[in-house]
Amino acid sequence: MGHGGGPTGDGRPEPGGPLSGRHRRTRRARSFSRVLPWLLIVAGVVYDELTPVRYTAAPLFAAAPLAAAPFYGRRGTLLTGAAACLAAFGMRAEDGVARSESLTDVATIVTVSALALAINRLSRRSDAKLATAREIAEAAQRAVLPEPADRIGGLDIAAHYEAAQAGAAIGGDLYAVQDTPYGVRLVLGDVRGKGMGAVAAVAVLIGAFREAAEQESTLEAVAQRLERALAREGLRRRGVDDEEGFTTAVLAELPHGEELLRTLNRGHPPPLLLAPDGGLTVLEPGRFALPLGMADLGSWPDETDETGFPAGSTLFVHSDGLSEARDRHGVFFDPAAWLRGRTFGGPDALLTAVTAGVVTHTGDGTSDDMALLAVRRP
Repeated sequence: MGHGGGPTGDGRPEPGGPLSGRHRRTRRARSFSRVLPWLLIVAGVVYDELTPVRYTAAPLFAAAPLAAAPFYGRRGTLLTGAAACLAAFGMRAEDGVARSESLTDVATIVTVSALALAINRLSRRSDAKLATAREIAEAAQRAVLPEPADRIGGLDIAAHYEAAQAGAAIGGDLYAVQDTPYGVRLVLGDVRGKGMGAVAAVAVLIGAFREAAEQESTLEAVAQRLERALAREGLRRRGVDDEEGFTTAVLAELPHGEELLRTLNRGHPPPLLLAPDGGLTVLEPGRFALPLGMADLGSWPDETDETGFPAGSTLFVHSDGLSEARDRHGVFFDPAAWLRGRTFGGPDALLTAVTAGVVTHTGDGTSDDMALLAVRRP
């Protein structure tokens, strides 16, 4: 659900898409792994040339097909083994080594190459299973956390989700945008915890939100429906989490035909309101309330806050994976300070720039799930 492009000077995206630090390192590691087998063969040749005849580079030549096995196909692994055998035999013949010793070296490399082919076959099978698992995870992601349309109820929409775990498609953050009889309504939340329990909570909350957003006349009533949905499903963690399971969330409503924004905050980082001239307002709640799922600890009446939302304004809502991202000195990323004074071509450009900004700040992306949602009134 990410949006391609790194930020340019005016905040617009460049082609290609921002990569987190861990993604860049992964790509570099893969590129190195692809050339490593041939570097080993070259190193073997150089070693053989520079050392006395009694020393052999056979271990370097034998390592080449093993290094190729996890990253090459069957043919590539076989060619690497053949090249290593030819290099070993050629260098030993050039040194005038006894034929029996040359054949011993080649036999060793052939044996290791056969082992490398077996490893390659197992690796291909594992990759196929992993690809199937990823397809299933992506299908689950689309079902549980579908990407909102680019335009809903006359508003421009963009969303971005990035799971903290490398390769994961979905975690405990959630968002949804829906056009209702009361206006465009949205929710962005953060379920405490990870794993399938958090994913189940996400599914329950999104389902409850979509139903309540259509039926309830106020955001307060929508919040209470979400509270009851969590209680009804019994989504509490085992052990210590039995007493600590909760979900922070922001609900928002943009009535049709009005330049008005209503928000209700349940213990979540406050949304940001961006003006078309670069001005920024932090939408702190007038009354603080407990996160969803903590009704047993006390009851505070929900309270909706209202503010103007004129043409050109953008509502930016994020999870704490953004505001709690740290650099190497432990300094938190401050989205309000980072965004103040900047202008963007639209919600997509905004989220692209923020994603690239947090990667630059941390050098390695975030250590927590990060959900971003931007809504602009044209």
